[in-house]
Amino acid sequence: MAMLYGIDTGVTPELLFCLAQMGHGDEIAVVDSNFPSVSTARTCTISGVIRYPDQDAPSVVDMITKLMPLDPFSAYAALRMQSDDTPDDLTDAHREVWDILTPCLPEGAALSAISRPDFYAQAARSFAIVQCGETRPFGCFILRKGVIF
Repeated sequence: MAMLYGIDTGVTPELLFCLAQMGHGDEIAVVDSNFPSVSTARTCTISGVIRYPDQDAPSVVDMITKLMPLDPFSAYAALRMQSDDTPDDLTDAHREVWDILTPCLPEGAALSAISRPDFYAQAARSFAIVQCGETRPFGCFILRKGVIF
């Protein structure tokens, strides 16, 4: 828990340290409880998993976006993992996270989706993996850090 003014007490020192180290274009993966986080994190800049077992994906995404700007300069500011059988359909977790992200989007920023196998590969290239207690299927997201002017 971060005992600092203006920072949610739910933000752990590990997450705060991670976000402070990230630069423009770095990505952070927020993954559900079924995601292979330990094996995936081995290839990330931060090789340990940042854990939020008592929080769902929308709560963790909300914490992060209150501290970190999203990127308006790339093809996407955030990605969601597509459902295997219905890739164009949004799950409840997807809708809830998109509702949080939409007001945070800078002009020109976009939300997008990638297949589950592509998501695994993209997450392995992320700066860090944050595993939450999300139990809904395909409740995984990647956020791309923007800039502060």
